[in-house]
Amino acid sequence: MADDLFKALADPTRRTILDELAEQSGQTLFEICSRLSMKHRLGISRQAVSQHLAVLEAAGLVETRREGRYKFHDLNTAPLRQITERWPAPDPSAPEESPP
Repeated sequence: MADDLFKALADPTRRTILDELAEQSGQTLFEICSRLSMKHRLGISRQAVSQHLAVLEAAGLVETRREGRYKFHDLNTAPLRQITERWPAPDPSAPEESPP
C-alpha cells in the first residue's frame, strides 16, 4: 500500500490532478484534461492523463464510477489518513523525553 501511494504522490502531474479533484470531485477524463490544459498550461495527452489516473487509482487515491458512457473520477483521501495514523505528529504539549 505505502509503496504505491508514495509512487503516486512523487509525480508533480499526479499531485496537480489530485489538486483538481480536491477542488472539484467527480470529473470525467475530458474535464480533467481541459482543466490541466487551461488552468495549469500542461500540454499532456489524454492517454498520459489516463495513465496517471490509473496510477492514482491503484494507490487508492482516486475512485471511479460509471454512469452510462461516462466515467467519473473522485478523490479518496483515506490512504493519506493512513499515513498520518502510521506516523503521527508529536504532541507539542507533551514533555520531551531525554535520551538515556
